[in-house]
Amino acid sequence: MSKRDYYDVLGVQKNASEAEIKKAYRRLAMKHHPDRNTGEKATEAERSFKEAKEAYEVLSDAQKRAAYDQFGHAGVDPSMGAGQGFGGGASFSDIFGDVFGDIFGGARGAGGRSRVQRGADLRYNLELSLEEAVAGTSVKIKVPTWSHCDTCGGSGAKKGTSPKTCGTCQGAGQVRMQQGFFSVQQTCPTCHGSGTVIDDPCPVCRGQGRVQESKTLSVKVPPGVDTGDRIRLAGEGEAGDHGGPPGDLYVQVHVREHAIFTRDDSHLYCEVPIPFTAAALGGELEVPTLDGKVKLKIPESTQTGKMFRMRGKGVKPVRGGPQGDLICRVVVETPVKLTEHQRNLLRELDESLKGGGSKHNPNAHSWVDSVKGFFEKMGL
Repeated sequence: MSKRDYYDVLGVQKNASEAEIKKAYRRLAMKHHPDRNTGEKATEAERSFKEAKEAYEVLSDAQKRAAYDQFGHAGVDPSMGAGQGFGGGASFSDIFGDVFGDIFGGARGAGGRSRVQRGADLRYNLELSLEEAVAGTSVKIKVPTWSHCDTCGGSGAKKGTSPKTCGTCQGAGQVRMQQGFFSVQQTCPTCHGSGTVIDDPCPVCRGQGRVQESKTLSVKVPPGVDTGDRIRLAGEGEAGDHGGPPGDLYVQVHVREHAIFTRDDSHLYCEVPIPFTAAALGGELEVPTLDGKVKLKIPESTQTGKMFRMRGKGVKPVRGGPQGDLICRVVVETPVKLTEHQRNLLRELDESLKGGGSKHNPNAHSWVDSVKGFFEKMGL
């Protein structure tokens, strides 16, 4: 008999999340568990339970799920979960430990949960100017963090004493409770899962094994970083609990807006306003770059929107690659606050330009002709 589709077995869609798959398996496992089905229903319940377990073991594993989605049952081990008796070689408690561990809490096994835990990673937002980001820089930052308590050496106990094994859980960090046919583990209410208790806590850290303080760090920013880049400082995060290793510090870069330049990956863009006389007659003007001033030659008859590319005047990417360019966009500026004499000069110029027909303003005449044709077509 051919196998049913694993998604149909669990009753979920093919785009179901990991949480939805786990929830569906939990429901079916509870429904078809042999302890809850006796008599004539036991055989069918066991078959359904094994079928649900097989589907869950494949769909809860990202690699197996990808292979199944692409090749179906042929993409995964066809013997997995089948023909191995109840549970396929794993006990019922092992199977349910993976599914219900997040509900009943704590790690499984005789050893309990270790008190030593790695410290949390920290994030620091670093603002840079465009010049600093492009050239690279070194900055000092002040970071609030948790550090190991030097007084107690990170144990949390007063100097000269040490933590004792918890008498409630005998150091396991968890206690076992019977709920119906389930035997579940819960975090020990006495030691809160640590497995030890401190009768005489350290007066400096008050039993935590770490203290809060601020530290100053030097951050070397490589050239070419951009907004969104992160710089990792290994071991500069929070101190771990009870002597555990520290986490890392991630410096998140944000580049402030620049008054002149806009950055796009390795290229820089800027707008260059020019007087309409320079646009008409041509000329030369100075434009800024991050390396200093350069001459930009403007040909005569230049229009607004014309782009000029200055190769190699952009940004050298932090991850390698050729240096970008500086691209200048010309904006022709209309003169303002004219004197009467200047107005008269412009009127004379306008009359002179009109005498030349369309050769002085080809785009304007072309647009007017297009508008006339549009109106004629619309019967206006």
